[in-house]
Amino acid sequence: MNKPTLLASIITLALSGCAQFAPSYNADLIITNGEVLTIDGNMSVIENGVVVVKDDKIIAVGEAVLAEQYRAPKLIDAQDGIVMPGMINTHNHLPMIAFRGLGEEGISNRLFAYFFPLEGEKLSRELIYNATKLGAIDLAQSGVTTYADMYYHMDEMAKATKEVGLRAVLGQTVIKFPVVDSSAPYGGIEYAQSFIDQYKGDPLITPAYAPHAVYTVSKEKLQQINQLSKQQDVPVLIHVAEFPNEEARIKEEHQASSPVEYMAQIGILDERVVLAHGIHFSENDIALVKQADAGVAYNPMANAKGATGMAPAWEMYRTDVRLGLGTDGPMSSNQVDLWRTLSYASTMQRLKHDDRTIMIPEQVIEMATMGGAKALHMEERIGSLEVGKQADIIIVETQSANMMPNYDPYATLVFQANPSNVDTTIVNGEVVMENRQMQTVALDDVRSTIDAMEADISAFAKELAKKAIKSKSLMD
Repeated sequence: MNKPTLLASIITLALSGCAQFAPSYNADLIITNGEVLTIDGNMSVIENGVVVVKDDKIIAVGEAVLAEQYRAPKLIDAQDGIVMPGMINTHNHLPMIAFRGLGEEGISNRLFAYFFPLEGEKLSRELIYNATKLGAIDLAQSGVTTYADMYYHMDEMAKATKEVGLRAVLGQTVIKFPVVDSSAPYGGIEYAQSFIDQYKGDPLITPAYAPHAVYTVSKEKLQQINQLSKQQDVPVLIHVAEFPNEEARIKEEHQASSPVEYMAQIGILDERVVLAHGIHFSENDIALVKQADAGVAYNPMANAKGATGMAPAWEMYRTDVRLGLGTDGPMSSNQVDLWRTLSYASTMQRLKHDDRTIMIPEQVIEMATMGGAKALHMEERIGSLEVGKQADIIIVETQSANMMPNYDPYATLVFQANPSNVDTTIVNGEVVMENRQMQTVALDDVRSTIDAMEADISAFAKELAKKAIKSKSLMD
């Protein structure tokens, strides 16, 4: 054997030996040593469970022994924490985080006398992008992996959301007067069509139409949006029955006794619609929503803070309406996470019905996960830890003082936990936060921008509040 042939043989043998000992991966991520809340059809809980992820999907969920069947380059030890589906915030106006904490002087008509004028003066593409980025970090740090939103310049919101790495249903607002992204009334329809063309089929962003409400969008425009949503197969997000007198403010001739009846009569109540609030639903309204297979976003904390009422959430839950939890915008509840909303969801219904046995923690956590997925008609993709679902997973640590003892993980989550207990957030198989450290973007990257934004808004907001406090209540 000549020297070149001998050398080639040695190299081949060496490479063969390396290949023999090189790891052979059949997964990308394995989570071990956690109390796994699957939120599947049986609400299965695995005490010492394992979740296995490949690409963007969950490929296995089971007992500890399951880990022996898989190898992955990324291993996460949950350290006896709670492993569960990422939570789903079904109603938000995330860029309003730029105005969080304003208008708290006791203004009766905050929506028309304060919110809208403040937005009219200060909103811009840049603000919406930067505020969305801050809000998405807040969501990721609190274990929300999917949120639904109604606002303006949704392409800017989509850009910021994807940079952070969250999933979102983003509805371009349509309303009957000029707004920041349209100088013409109802310009949001054209904007939405362009946005939908841009993001349809995106792995993280679901584009949608968002007519503001039945009293701020005409019948003809509501029907046009409904037809467009059918043609493009996209959701429609809308505020409904948030205030007690909405039917009286609908200008068109109709025989309906409620906004829901009105929507049914004009043919826009269907399976693509997500109704935000539903505070003033009647029994007939609930039946119509159920029949239409529409979704509902229940916002108990925001509704309590705004004194707009208590939605019949227990009645909707019992009749198996597609019901999820939302925070509303950061000017309504001042939160974007769902942790305080979890306890509100339970305690407000117990107070309403004078019954401490309803809305038990297991039901509330189901509502915050699979319920949100159902409300958004995304239950085939997200909402539970099951094989084939998108890998949207959070780990909630249980070693902090507020998390001990942990007899019942559902009760611990609903009545004890807070955002700081979320250790790890995974969306679409990508680790967005681990050990409380953001992996995609840093809060410091947006801090100076937010400081400048606050300085710009502050003086105008204070003067506006002095005028708005004299305005008559929207509910009078």
